[in-house]
Parts: sequence; C-alpha cells; structure tokens
Amino acid sequence: MAPRQRLSADERRRQIIEATVRVLARDGYQRASVNAIVAEAGVSKGLVWHYFTDREDLMARTARQTLVDLRDDVAADLDLDKDLPTVIRAAVRGAAQLHLTHRDQLEAIRQVVQNLRGSDGSPRLGFSDYEETYGFQEALFRRGQEEGTIRAELDPRHLAVTYQGAVDTMLAHLDTYPESDAEAFAASVAEILLGGMAVRPPT
Repeated sequence: MAPRQRLSADERRRQIIEATVRVLARDGYQRASVNAIVAEAGVSKGLVWHYFTDREDLMARTARQTLVDLRDDVAADLDLDKDLPTVIRAAVRGAAQLHLTHRDQLEAIRQVVQNLRGSDGSPRLGFSDYEETYGFQEALFRRGQEEGTIRAELDPRHLAVTYQGAVDTMLAHLDTYPESDAEAFAASVAEILLGGMAVRPPT
C-alpha cells in the first residue's frame, strides 16, 4: 500500500473548507454540524479545531475564502489587456454563469450570510469582507480612467461598490429564478453600468 500523502496546512484548510461548502449547500446552515463536516472531509474533529477556533470561525472563514475563490475564478477567464468596458462586459457575463457552474459555493455563502450573527445579532459578514475585492476592482477602474474609457470624475471606490452590488443582485435573482436568461441579464447589467461610468463618444 502506498503511503498516504501528507498535506500542507494550507491544503488541510482547503480540504476542510471545501467539505464545509458541500455540507452547507446540501444541509443548510442549521444542520451543517461539525460532525457532518468532518465526515465529509474525512478528517478528525481535532484537526478541524487545530485550524479553526470554533464552528462560527469555520463558517465565517469558509464564506470569505469561497468569495475570494469565486472572484478569482471569474478573473482567471478575463483578458485584462482589453479596454475596460470589454473587461466589464466579460466579467459580468462570467459572474452570471456562476449560478450554473458554482451553485454549491453560492449557496454556502448565502447560508452563512443569512445565518451567522455576532453577539449583538448583527450579520457577521458584510461590506468589510469585500475589501480585497473592492481594492482589485478600484485598481481596474483607475486603469480605465487612465486609458480614457471610464469617466475621470467618478470615484473608483464608488464604482467598485456599485459594480459589486449589481453583480450580487443579479446572482440573487438568477438563484431565485433559474429559468432566467443569464446571458441577456448579464448584458443588460453591463450596459446599465457602462451607461453611467463609460466615457461617451463625442456627438
């Protein structure tokens, strides 16, 4: 028998987080017990507590990591050498496909966002968890302003928050109404966004 491969700490965390995503998507937040997660991951409960403080920490870090994973998966298919309006259209179109290609990940994030609360009852996850994503998007919008395709007077931070809000709302709608035409929806969202932020050609 071949010896079992020893996984690095990052690989172990990833293994546990991916199992948590599957359990959340399958069972929902309330029924996503640590016992179910360790069974899904094929690890011991002690190993989970080695990498995560408690169940809430596991849930929060799973949602945050999954959010980053989705962003990176969409970004990986973009040609960032294109002008920014072209990049935005492609990014919105790629995000719209997530409800087909990454359903478990989207559902896991939704379960955590809707159920995980702080001691005061407020959601544990919110705008602050988008900071890294906002930073990436702000840099893109600044580049668009430098290349002359995005209106220079607009604040890149405002553009990033508005863009992400539109994408999140589109995904929520597609999740609720899966029969919707995702391509057409994405095209509409991109054109609405660009209608407000893109430099208009002279008339």
